[in-house]
Amino acid sequence: MKVIVVGAGIGGLSTALMLHQRGIHAEVYEQSTEVREAGVGINTLPHAIRELADLGLLPALDNVGIRTRELIYYNRLGQQVWRELRGTDAGHSYPQFSIHRGRLQKVIYDAVRERLGPDTVRTGLSLSGFLQDEGGVTAHFTDSRDGGAGRTVRGDVLICADGIHSVARQQFYPDQGAPSWNGVLMWRGATDWPAWRDGRTMAIGGGMGAKFVLYPIGGGTDGRQLMNWVVCIKMADGQVSPPPKDSWSRRALRSLVLPYAKRFAIPDFDITGLVEATPEAFEYPMCDRDPLPRWTFGRVTLLGDAAHPMYPVGSNGASQAILDARTLADALAYAEHPGEALWAYERERLPATAEVVRLNRVGGPERVIDEVEKLAPGGFTDVDAVLSRAERQEIAVGYAGTAGFATKTRRFAERRITSAQR
Repeated sequence: MKVIVVGAGIGGLSTALMLHQRGIHAEVYEQSTEVREAGVGINTLPHAIRELADLGLLPALDNVGIRTRELIYYNRLGQQVWRELRGTDAGHSYPQFSIHRGRLQKVIYDAVRERLGPDTVRTGLSLSGFLQDEGGVTAHFTDSRDGGAGRTVRGDVLICADGIHSVARQQFYPDQGAPSWNGVLMWRGATDWPAWRDGRTMAIGGGMGAKFVLYPIGGGTDGRQLMNWVVCIKMADGQVSPPPKDSWSRRALRSLVLPYAKRFAIPDFDITGLVEATPEAFEYPMCDRDPLPRWTFGRVTLLGDAAHPMYPVGSNGASQAILDARTLADALAYAEHPGEALWAYERERLPATAEVVRLNRVGGPERVIDEVEKLAPGGFTDVDAVLSRAERQEIAVGYAGTAGFATKTRRFAERRITSAQR
């Protein structure tokens, strides 16, 4: 079997690596002229790290990322709303990693080149279309560097992991329109900064329509780390306003971001100083797309953001793409026919990811901050009097169960936190 993978992002590269592990030949085609360390910080959850560990990538991840120990939610005034242990500290068999997106991608990319060969990933080639028949699928690529002749490739299966603007998705659903924007703009950046708390803690602060996210994504020297930050502000009604033109990872002026960053407080942390010290910030609209009725058409299917783009809430985007890759690789390894494999993959992953998309639209686990702010917009003296521990736990822990990374030992971990607070 020969599998054509479109897109050398985390989902596409993970798919190629997992197919290779199962003895299936894969080739990856990427429209960018090079695979480079782009982006800023992301979190990858234990159920996804389990799949990468099975590929032997855990040592490489430890070299470039941080094993997250704890997540703390604050209101905009810096008052603690909820806290929970994460990864192995919460009882999982595998860690959660806070990591630079480009470095995670490079760990997987380097493994692909080493195991599948340096020519496995072909860059500068954009998918322009495809045709399929009973025997396979033919994909047509144009040269994205100069619009040259491009290349025509024949395979048994075509996996389209080409992101929220997927060419295949557009071909299957020509009337889908632009991505859905909720009116929130995100400004993101990272810079070297003195370690906060134990150097393995992440924080999310704010409330309805405005949040600040903080976590380390790499080691440094002299007690410093590469610190990632995100400012999320609701700027418009996404139902009537389209996303700002050309706002997909465009550079943003710090002078624009600073007034919004000053809205938040994190205990013992200088948010303003961090943003001012960041060399460059980037702007992204918070967008997703509605869940689809189907991903698979014959020998062609969608994966990752091409299948289920979701709001970056709950640390789930890259994690869900990695789970897609493992499910699809298993299905292709054991099914008698490629079409049967793609349908089996879709039956397992489509409903699961559709539910995550739905939950992220209402705030995911971060909704715990929103609910407290609704009841106590000016702050509180006792958060339990505002929203009970059981109600806050239902929001935060319930999301983990839906997203697939809950653990049987979660309650034990929570008791450890409660004891520490006392």
